[in-house]
Amino acid sequence: MTLLTTTSADGVVTITMDDGKANALSPAMLDQLDVVLDRVEGGDAHAVVLAGRPGRFSGGFDLQVLGAGGPEAERMLRGGFTLAQRLLELPVPVVAACTGHAVAMGSFLLCAADHRIGAAGPFTIQANEVRIGLTMPYAALALLRFRLTPSAFDRAAVLGEPFDPDAAAVAGFLDRVVDPTDVVAEATATAASYAALDPVAHLGTKRRARAAVLAELEGAIDREFAVATLA
Repeated sequence: MTLLTTTSADGVVTITMDDGKANALSPAMLDQLDVVLDRVEGGDAHAVVLAGRPGRFSGGFDLQVLGAGGPEAERMLRGGFTLAQRLLELPVPVVAACTGHAVAMGSFLLCAADHRIGAAGPFTIQANEVRIGLTMPYAALALLRFRLTPSAFDRAAVLGEPFDPDAAAVAGFLDRVVDPTDVVAEATATAASYAALDPVAHLGTKRRARAAVLAELEGAIDREFAVATLA
């Protein structure tokens, strides 16, 4: 089953997630995203746009898989946070087109993109783990701490506060908010503008600037499962 579509124009690869429902980051969705990013890294793209369907960026991990536990749940969790880590150090700029709600892992992916453009409207950006009985993963905390203001970090991580798009931009989940009908076009135009960046300098600077969070993420992913094994 195809859960995303990919288009390419003028050096910008646009990846649109659409499972027809919550845009859950299921094992299948994560596998398909990895395949596309492999192609991006092996091709001549200048930038990537990661978008959702209208009204929904991503609802986070597939809760059915998570609830069932076992190896598939672990693979999904590792895959989601490894995807965020990959986006943080992708050789080309990544622009997120937050087309609507972004919850849990969906909000963490926003923290991993280079530039985040959100759709205005009655949408929620939220790290809701504590609201649904889950202790916030170490990797999620690293991503939130990297992007959010100190005050917003505590409210998002410890209190599970929901943010509307405008508040999310102030908090650090988004960089700007535009009309919902313009969000993908604005993200594409922004991504195209990054064609002028020197790719070697871009990647080198990205790695230097994000060395601390990348190192924290790598340790956090392993630490999460070490704690789970001991529990």
